[in-house]
Amino acid sequence: MDVGRRPVSRSQTSRANRGWWDGAADDYQAEHGGFLRDDGFVWCPEGLDEASARLLGEVAGRRILEIGCGAGQCGRWLLGQGATVVGADLSHRQLQHSRRIDMAAGVRLPVVQADAETLPFAGGSFDLACSAYGALPFVADAAAVLAEVRRVLRPGGRFVFSVSHPVRWAFPDDPGPRGLTADRPYFDRTPYVEYSDEGEPSYVEHHRTMGDWVGLITGAGLTLTGLTEPEWPPGHDRAWDGWSPLRGRLLPGTAIFQCTASF
Repeated sequence: MDVGRRPVSRSQTSRANRGWWDGAADDYQAEHGGFLRDDGFVWCPEGLDEASARLLGEVAGRRILEIGCGAGQCGRWLLGQGATVVGADLSHRQLQHSRRIDMAAGVRLPVVQADAETLPFAGGSFDLACSAYGALPFVADAAAVLAEVRRVLRPGGRFVFSVSHPVRWAFPDDPGPRGLTADRPYFDRTPYVEYSDEGEPSYVEHHRTMGDWVGLITGAGLTLTGLTEPEWPPGHDRAWDGWSPLRGRLLPGTAIFQCTASF
């Protein structure tokens, strides 16, 4: 497998990541499903839980869209809190896992397969939107996603989303000591790309600096109202790829942006 930092188009990014998540969904759910829980809202590998964080505020009675819902764990928790929820994800296989969990739990989370850059919902359809590491790190055009979120939110509606903390892009994605030494420019926005044996992009992740995210949020007509950088909690010894207790004690691993749609 060839790996590098190279420019890729919007269509290449979407096609690569749809295929990657369809192929990786089974292993992903087997490895991380217990940590995420079938009806839990975990924002990040640090384990920040919406049940205690309450970054979304009051959700009962609200209509909520989850973008990049995966197997629907967050949406299912929101249903249990009295919200009306719809989940959207690029990966059909991830949505099949959502259906599997629904059938086992006796609940129904409505989901739709969709690209976050083109959401299939009418304007002003939702009171809240959320995304826990869903879609935004894996799209070429984050501005398009944020504009779509603003479109489907009612005026004054809220959007909260988590992504890899931008500073992590200056460090190797390694949970051990090697991951503590910066070896690449933070300001290099060239995407990380994995290539198939045929030379086609098979996985793409895009980097935006903290300043980029602020500019994209405000440029979409959203107001940034809060930023959470979860600390690694004592007693949490679970490593998740490059996230680990060793790194988490020294470097922020996640950024969670809280936004409001302007009137």
